Amino acid sequence: MIFALILMISTFFTGLIYFFDLFFKSSNQHNNKALSKIIKVAKEFFPILLLVFVIRTFIVEPFKIPSGSMMPTLIAGDFIAVNKFSYGLRLPVFNKLIFETGSPQRGDVFVFHYPKDPSIDYIKRVIGLPGDNIRYENKKLFVNDVAISQTYTSIYKYSLKQDLEVSAKEFVEDHGEYSHSILIHDIPSESVEFVVPDGHYFAMGDNRDNSSDSRVWGFVPDELLVGKAFVIWLNFSEPNRIGNWIN
Repeated sequence: MIFALILMISTFFTGLIYFFDLFFKSSNQHNNKALSKIIKVAKEFFPILLLVFVIRTFIVEPFKIPSGSMMPTLIAGDFIAVNKFSYGLRLPVFNKLIFETGSPQRGDVFVFHYPKDPSIDYIKRVIGLPGDNIRYENKKLFVNDVAISQTYTSIYKYSLKQDLEVSAKEFVEDHGEYSHSILIHDIPSESVEFVVPDGHYFAMGDNRDNSSDSRVWGFVPDELLVGKAFVIWLNFSEPNRIGNWIN
């Protein structure tokens, strides 16, 4: 959000200089060399800033995955692309919806501003829509009192820290309309139950025992939505992940 604010301000002021010089004064009429240089730089950067601003605000935005809360779907170090058009066109910085194009669906991997601190971006999976009853009990998920089936596939090992390897059980969770992999650890977990209010969404990480999500801090309001993640476009440590579609 801070970068978006800086980009918007930079685009605005370089654009102001660009159009002022275009309509009121030619650059070769400036006697002040320092001023002429500033105008020249602003005119060169404005088209680039405007293009980046439009693409990043309304079409697609890059993000880097900082943690393992979405493993095995996404790992720390993945660079992902997020479709900004999926959940409507929104005003930059203020995130006010100006044109509706769609809404989050169950199973979407979505980016949103963290409700407790909107300057931070989070990525999770949509589990519950407005009006849904969500229950998580004994590491089993229930949506509207329907148990979601889990099929064991393998042991998944990963490094929590540089010198600490962790093992988890990988399952495929089948919701009927979509399915995805999750991780379950052999540690105790609390049972929780929620009813999703209007205009909000229930989000969970695929790494169920290593994710701070709606079970901890509550629901994701519509006004904090950013977009739907759809592809991994870069990973320096595991380049074989590049090009993987996110589902």
